[in-house]
Amino acid sequence: MARNRFPVEILTPEGEVYKGEVEMLSTKTSVGSIGILANHAPLLAMLDPTELRLYESDTEIVRFAQGEGYLQVSDNKALMLVEDAIRPDALDVENLRERLDEAARTLEQAQDGSAEQAKARRDKRRWEAFLKVAEGPASS
Repeated sequence: MARNRFPVEILTPEGEVYKGEVEMLSTKTSVGSIGILANHAPLLAMLDPTELRLYESDTEIVRFAQGEGYLQVSDNKALMLVEDAIRPDALDVENLRERLDEAARTLEQAQDGSAEQAKARRDKRRWEAFLKVAEGPASS
């Protein structure tokens, strides 16, 4: 079933990684997963690392490994400002495993309540999410 389309723009510190129209945007906020359709109520949300899916049609899905950031929905448009948005084929599984192991070691050794602990916890969540995206498509 065709749905109404709406514009989506995804920006990282390196610049624009996506600009186009989609039928649905699927991501994860700090309070849970969310799907955005055309004419969604205005929204501002903090984003957690996850697999970002942009449904350009029922059969065309653009996927990214998405880092932390923000989502703004207003005037039937979505804007995402994220630390990372990387296509699955650009991810290096071995490198992600190494980063995840390093983050886990750092987290284990960090002092409770320290900035180092907070950073290691964020890094661990990011690399876990990215590894899941790199290893294959999530079930729909």
